[in-house]
Parts: sequence; C-alpha cells; structure tokens
Amino acid sequence: MDEELFFSIAQHNITLVGTDGAYTKPLTSDYIMITPGQTMDLLLEANQPPNLYFMASRAYSSGFGVGFDRTTTTAILHYINTSHESTSPPPLPSLPPFNDTDSATAFTTRIRSLANKNHPVHVPMHVDEHLLFTFSVNLLNCSGTTPCAGPFGRRFSASVNNVSFVTPAVVDVLRSYYLGIGGVFDGDFPDKPPMEFNYTGEDLPESLLTPDFGTKAKVLEYGTSVEIVLQGTNVLAGDNHPVHLHGYSFYTVGWGFGNFDAERDPLRYNLVDPPEQNTVAVPKNGWAAIRFRADNPDLPAC
Repeated sequence: MDEELFFSIAQHNITLVGTDGAYTKPLTSDYIMITPGQTMDLLLEANQPPNLYFMASRAYSSGFGVGFDRTTTTAILHYINTSHESTSPPPLPSLPPFNDTDSATAFTTRIRSLANKNHPVHVPMHVDEHLLFTFSVNLLNCSGTTPCAGPFGRRFSASVNNVSFVTPAVVDVLRSYYLGIGGVFDGDFPDKPPMEFNYTGEDLPESLLTPDFGTKAKVLEYGTSVEIVLQGTNVLAGDNHPVHLHGYSFYTVGWGFGNFDAERDPLRYNLVDPPEQNTVAVPKNGWAAIRFRADNPDLPAC
C-alpha cells in the first residue's frame, strides 16, 4: 500500500494499453512500475517455449534511510503441456534494483494517451487556478498536544504545503460544506508553500521538519480549470510520492527533476497526448504537473 512496485515476467514482454481506466498508446516493455492505488491494463503474448516462468514484483524505494519491504513476491506462469519433471528451477525475471530511479522514470515518462478520434483528450488549455503543492516527509516530536506514537518519542508523517491533515472527529469535510456545518474545516489551504526554500536542496534546516496541523481545504468554483504542480521536497528524506486525486481523472502534462521553474518548464508540457490518470508518481526531488476541470461535485449521501 505504501510503495511503488516493479513487476516483470521472466523472458516475456508485456504491453501497457491502459491506466486508471483510460486507453494509452501501446507501450511494450520487459517490466512496469506501478504506484499504490493505480491500475494498469497489460497484454501478455505467451510466445516463449512451453515451460514454467516466474513472475516477480518488489518495491521501488528512492528515499535514503526510509524503511521499506525488501522482499520479492513471486508467482508462476505455467504453459500448458509443460513437463513437471524438470529439475531446474523456473527462470526469474531481471527486476530493476529497488532504488533504480532511471528505470522508474524511463517507464513512466513513455506513457501517452491514445488521443485519436474515438478516444480524444480534453486537456484544459486555459487555466483558471494555478496551484503549487509541496510534499514532504516530516518528523513529529511528542510534546504538548501534538498526537504522537512510536519508538523514541517520535513518529513520521507527511505534509502538503507544510500542513499535516487532521481528520475531523464528528463529521467529514464534504458533508460539513454542503450542510453548512461550521467549525469543521478552514477554507484557507495555501495555494503555494507558505515559505519558499530550495525544495530539493541538501542539508535543509531543521525548522522544516515539523509541519503545522490542521483541517484545511481549497474550495473551487464548479467548472474551474485547474493546474497543480506537485513538487517533491528533500525534507528529512526525499522520496517518490504517489498522489491520488479522489473523484477525478487528470492529465499529467509535465514531469521533471529539481525545482519547478514556472517560466521554463511549462514550455515543455505535453498538451497533445498526455496520459489520463487518477494517480501519479511525483519523482524523488522532482515535480509533476497535472490539469483537470473541477466538474464533479461528489455530493454526500443524505
């Protein structure tokens, strides 16, 4: 649930034809990298000599010093009429190393929407709201009223624009909004980081380690076209961050390493056939830009 995964089948190629319920241009590879919450439609051509072949998957983890599951899970692809008398074990696929950002990048950046007459793309060309969200891994100290658990009096959390979300105790945010119940959330979630710094720099100050706590939301007018730049940071431990937008599909129009440059990087956006997704992997010490139209009210049940 927490980690991106490499997946491969020994001596076979697999062809990606869809992500998150949307068609893609066929992409053939000997491995894939998939993020938590993401779905992929893959085609397999069983064109190798009849035999047993291992399928295998293991974590991709790019954060230095961040713990992760180092095991490899396997299953067997079994061709019909394969002899069970063989004494040699089935071949294992050659998976990329767990921290192979180059391989993760090489796969994800090749994904493109089908973008034809029957399956057009609808990327917003005019943007009403430009947002910049930074994603950080934070260290929380046990003091005062700060919720805390874990060994050595500290625990880890995550924040967006230095705000670590606090779940409302009585009623959810959407219900409180539509029913006019006050005091549940604040509508002042920042459009950009409250404090600017070198997001992907080394030896960042300790003052960035502890986030603010709050139940905050960004309220958008129905039909607003939105661009969000999802910026990873190197606070505590830079890592690849899977980000899911609930209730929407979006177009991933840009992607890169380092700090997003608002003047230069949009010039490299793909507005022709960007992948349509609902989950995107923000690269370690990098950024991803997504666009969507806020046209799903997601009304709560009465």
